[in-house]
Amino acid sequence: MPKIVVQVMPKQELLDPAGKAVQRSLAAGGREHFTDVRIGKRFEIVTDREVTPELMDEVAQIADDLLSNGVIEDVISIEVAGDEELS
Repeated sequence: MPKIVVQVMPKQELLDPAGKAVQRSLAAGGREHFTDVRIGKRFEIVTDREVTPELMDEVAQIADDLLSNGVIEDVISIEVAGDEELS
């Protein structure tokens, strides 16, 4: 069955405290070359339908209405997972 992957990230202009905490931990461990970390969300949606433009429009609407908070987050991608990711 097809799997659709939706990725949501905090808006670039907003502070990402969790990402900053990870970046500071990396630096404290001697990995100063990782200068920024941002943490987002990944949703995997499996469907028993054929993936059509209409279905992708429906997923985009769900991503905007349910999976992300438009005030602080951006939906950055909506893609059909390749066969290698279907397991």
